This record gives sequence, structure tokens and C-alpha cells, in this order.
Amino acid sequence: MRKFLLALADVIAAVWRLIPASWRRGLFTGLLVLESRDSDPNAGLSRLFAIRDRLDLVVNERAMVLGKGVHPKHRLTDYHRFFIDRLATDARVLDIGCGYGAVARSIARAHPNATVVGLDYDEGRMAQARAADNPPNLQFLFGDATQEVPDGPWDAIVLSNVLEHIVDRVGFLKAIIARTGAPQFLIRVPHFERDWQMAMRKEIGSYYYSDPDHEIEPTLDEFTSETSAAGLNIREVITPWGEIWAELEVVRSA
Repeated sequence: MRKFLLALADVIAAVWRLIPASWRRGLFTGLLVLESRDSDPNAGLSRLFAIRDRLDLVVNERAMVLGKGVHPKHRLTDYHRFFIDRLATDARVLDIGCGYGAVARSIARAHPNATVVGLDYDEGRMAQARAADNPPNLQFLFGDATQEVPDGPWDAIVLSNVLEHIVDRVGFLKAIIARTGAPQFLIRVPHFERDWQMAMRKEIGSYYYSDPDHEIEPTLDEFTSETSAAGLNIREVITPWGEIWAELEVVRSA
């Protein structure tokens, strides 16, 4: 159905673009102004934020098409480099929630002496990951890390845009620490404090997550508190591109 609707949009768009661009923009702007008007400014702002979220979905769909199935954010933000630079060249790396394998693939290519395993429970993404041009030191496994993980030993765990989808993040991290024995964690999550509009959305009761499947988009304090409660110590943390990128180590009891 989604493919049919997108194909239909392509046909209608050919006619839509016959209207001069300045007229189209003027029409959109006028409709947004009308949508924003309300005796309660909170309600008007909430409607505008909801429209912006729909626009983000359209932008991301077009970006994926431009990237031929790979989101350009991987290249433009170069966040893979954060993981690559903090891993030992011969590390055994488990990428939990690997999606279609972009991060795991970059790590494996950058460190040919490393062993990299990507784990995900989405069958479609797993098929896409396995069908890609993968180096010999990379393997993809189907599985749910909340239930079990592949046998190690593991030197490092990668969690790129995973924790925000978990309800019990502290319990999840504790379980991963216990199951893998890995001393190093590399984590990437969206950052609540990326934009003043996030705080405004929360203040007026508007939806403020960037994905409907998210359970949290943490402040830096929330991230620090939860990872500490799980038994992890932050070695390094940076907040580029509206995200939190962190290297953490497991705190071993004396």
C-alpha cells in the first residue's frame, strides 16, 4: 500500500508542479497560518508541531531515495567514525539493533582484524543487511537482545539509536552487561536538549519525540543517571548533531 501511495504521489506531483513554485509556497504558508490560529496559542502551536513531524517523515523518505536506500545522515554526520575511532583494531564487537548494518559494516571495513556481529529482530532490515556488500569479518544474526545475545566473548557493545526504544533501559543495560561480559559500550541516542522547541513542546503538552516508537529522548543528566544506575561509567561524551555520543566502561565491583 505504501509503495502504491508513493507511486500515486509521483503522478499527482507532475501535475502539481505545473503551478508556479511561488504560488505553491504561498498556498502552503497561508494554510499553515490558518492552521495556527486559535484562541489557545498552545493548541495552535501543537498543530504546527504535528505538521512539522509529518514534514520530517517526507524529508526522510526523500533522503532515503537520494541515498539509494541508505540515509545520507550516515555520511553527512560521519557518526560512524565515533565508533570506529574508539574500538581496538582486533576487537570482538556486537552491534545490537544493527538495522540494515551500516554502522557494523563501517566498523568491519575500518578494522579488518576485528570480528563484528550485527544483531537485529527486524526481518526486513536483516535481509537488507545480509544482501549488502559485506566484508568477511562481518556477520549478521537474527535475534532479540532483550531475550538472548550471541555467545562471546565480546570486547565492545555498540548501541546506536537503540536505548530510546527501550522502556526499562537500566534493566536492559544490566542484562547486556551480564550476558556479554563486554567491558566497553559505545552508545548513541537522540538528545532532548538539541533545540529550544523540544522544551516548548514538552511545556505545552505537545508530542516531542522524533519517532513514535521512542520511549525517551534523554537530557544529558538523564542519560548519565540511567547509565550509571546500570553500572556504566562515562569515559567520554559529546553532543553533536542533536545527539548524545558516549563511550562507557563497565564498573567492576572490587
